[in-house]
This record gives sequence, C-alpha cells and structure tokens, in this order.
Amino acid sequence: MATATDRPHPARHRAPAPPWRASPAVVLQAAAWAGGIAVLALWWRDTGAVVGAAGWLTGAGRITGLLCGYMCALLVALMARVPWLESRVGSDRAARWHASAGRWTIGLLLAHVLLIVLGYAAQAQVAVVRELGTIVFDLPEMLKATAGALILLAVGYTSARAVRRRMRYETWYHLHLFTYAAVFLGFSHQLALGADFVSNAPARAAWYALYLSVACLVLYFRVLTPVRLNLRHRIRVEAVVPEGPGVHSVWMRGRRLDRLDARPGQFLRWRFLTPGMRGASHPYSLSAVPRDDLMRITVKTLGDHSAAVAALRPGTRVWAEGPYGALTAARRSRRKVLLVAGGTGITPLRTLFETLPAAPGDLTLLYRARSPEELALSEELEAVAAARGARLVYVLNAPDGSRARITAQRLRAIVPDIDRHDVYLCGPRGLSLAAYDALREAGVPASRIHHESFEL
Repeated sequence: MATATDRPHPARHRAPAPPWRASPAVVLQAAAWAGGIAVLALWWRDTGAVVGAAGWLTGAGRITGLLCGYMCALLVALMARVPWLESRVGSDRAARWHASAGRWTIGLLLAHVLLIVLGYAAQAQVAVVRELGTIVFDLPEMLKATAGALILLAVGYTSARAVRRRMRYETWYHLHLFTYAAVFLGFSHQLALGADFVSNAPARAAWYALYLSVACLVLYFRVLTPVRLNLRHRIRVEAVVPEGPGVHSVWMRGRRLDRLDARPGQFLRWRFLTPGMRGASHPYSLSAVPRDDLMRITVKTLGDHSAAVAALRPGTRVWAEGPYGALTAARRSRRKVLLVAGGTGITPLRTLFETLPAAPGDLTLLYRARSPEELALSEELEAVAAARGARLVYVLNAPDGSRARITAQRLRAIVPDIDRHDVYLCGPRGLSLAAYDALREAGVPASRIHHESFEL
C-alpha cells in the first residue's frame, strides 16, 4: 500500500457542492404501480359475472394480457434512454428496472397465451392444440401478434444471464432491438380482440396515448437527440495513447464540446464508425474533464470491442450518445468524500478526484489494483493529489501475489472517520460488492454510498 504525500497548495475559491435532489425513483415506481392498478380496474369495470372454469381461465387470460400490454409500454419507455431518468435515477438502476420489466413481460405473456388457449378450448369444448391453431390462424391480427410473441420470447431467452454471458455484446444488442418490432406487431391485436377496448372508446384513447407517448420518447431520445448532438459536435478520434498493460486512452476532438454538458463522473455511449465497430454503441466514462474541443475516455481490453479501441486511427468518425449517469457531485451530502476505484472504475472517479470541491485533507481516493503496472493514470492522479492536498491510497496485491482485500478494518485504518464521509464506488462487480459490504460494516449508511455499474 502506498500513500501520496499530502502537500499544501495555495488557497483558492471553490464553488460549493450542488445540493443533491432526492431521487424520483420511489415516485416513478409508485406511478408504474398505479398504472398497473388502473389496468386491473379497467378489467373489473368491463367484466360481469365470471362463471365456470372456462370463464375463470379466460378472465385470467384477459388480466394477464392487459398487464402484459402495459408492461410492454413500460419496457420500451425504459429503452428510450431519457437523460433526465438516467441522470436522476442512475443508468444502472434504470437498467435493472428494464431487466425486471422484461422478466414480468415474458412471464405475463406466457401466462396470457396459456390461459387464453385453455379458456377458449374449455369454452368451445375442443382440444387445446386445435383451439391454438384456430386462434392463431382464424382470429384477426393474431398472426402478427404470434410473430411478436415469438420475438419477445427469443429476446427474453437471450437476455437470461447465463445465455447473455456466452454471446457477443453486438449480437445481444441487435437482437434486443427487435423488442420494438415485437411490441409494434402485438399492439394492433390488443385493440382488435381486447374486450376491454372494442366497445370502450376512452380506454382505446388512453391505450393509444400510452403507446404514442412511448413511441415519441424513443423517437426523440434514441434518434433525433443523437443526430442533433453528432451534427453539432462532429467528433473524431484525435489520438490513442497507451496507459498501461491492455489500457488505452482515446482523445477525441470536436466542436463546442462544452455544450455537451457532460459532468465529471458521467459516461457516453460511443460508436466508432470504422469496420467492425459500427455495429453497436458501448458505454465508456470520461476519464478527463472535457475541454471546449477535446475529451478523453480510457478503455481496458476486456472483449473484442475494447480490444479494437487500441487500433483506432486518428480521424475516425465517432457517434456519441449522452451524457448519462448519476455518479456526479450532485449526489454529495457530506463535506468529506472517499472515492473507491478498482480497474477501469478509476475513469469516472479520476474526473471527480480533480473537480469535487474539497478542502485539503477532505478528499481521499483509494485505488485497488493487482500490481503497480495496472495503476492506469497513476501519474495524473498523483499530480492531482499533490495539487489539491488530497490523499491517494493504492491497495495492491502482495509481492507473492496474495490478494489485498478491502475490509472494514482496512478502510477504518485509511480513513478513521469514514462514517462521516460520502463514498463514491466504481469497479468490477466482485470488488464493488465486497467494498460495499465493507463500507456498510465500517459504518457508512447505504444512502451515502454512491455507485454505478455498467454491466449488461
């Protein structure tokens, strides 16, 4: 473990940290549940007496179908990358909501199909397989709805963690985009066959308003906003600089980059317009405070895309989307701050280390790595620490290779008053989970541990 020497520096004016506004997560979740309750109320209003097994099965099928349609709208809304949502709630939490909504959607879809087929078969007193064929081939809009359902099931299968980890990111990304087609194919059958919409004009109008609103979100934030950003800033690769074993920084030049309003700690999604890299955008954090004409990301080789970053040529066009993320100074609530980084988790914390308003001694960066060679950007960090009177602590494996763990005891030894700190945490999943548990054991409230994960 090495610690940079604290050095005094000339006093300077520092702007106070912006006040953290409470996350709207609870309000948004309550609104989503309220919408689900409204959907159930629609079924209740339009349903008379439920008689017999066929009636109960069909009624349950209608309920699950309505809820599945509602969840499809929420699912697509969470794919829209609304900046307000991703910056206030956090991109990782929005991604978890999207994954949860996806699981609910698939479950409700399967239940809807099974219950409706069983209910209709019981009502017509025919075999289940025969009734399934009748529903698919004879009812209006059902061929499209069946295609949409199959697409959703395929997307759900490839999104399972065990399957997803064996797929290339680009393959998973493009398959995931078919969700839009699946929802579009299924929408018309909801209105054509849904008993709650056929004779209920206000319900139809509300359903159209819901889906059109979601479509507008996607069109504006996934299409028009990125087009405007890239036409305005015209970003190109300026240089690729090696920073350590398997780690490279990409400097990019553009016009009026200050108008991006990218805050320290945030990330953008990058698509490099060169063969083999056009297919999908990847999230990388800014690793330097943006200038009017330059900005930088630092990437560690972890897969095909990140490995190709090292071979980017100057002049390569870049398509960017963002900025996103809530790991910013706005979350701070205490005077003292501890930053805990591991691996390329150092990239967003590097910019916070330079810019977080703090008096000498109030800011500490703990950087976990296996060896000194893997300490990316260490020279810059040491210069920032010296200039600001901040503490920089490296936690490295022992010479014999034994792992140096981040424990509550180690944290208290480094920062004795750690329970009086805000903590920003960013790193690989295993390190982040272990560090989070150690921070909680050391007395840091969960509300003051700020972290963001960019895993799929």
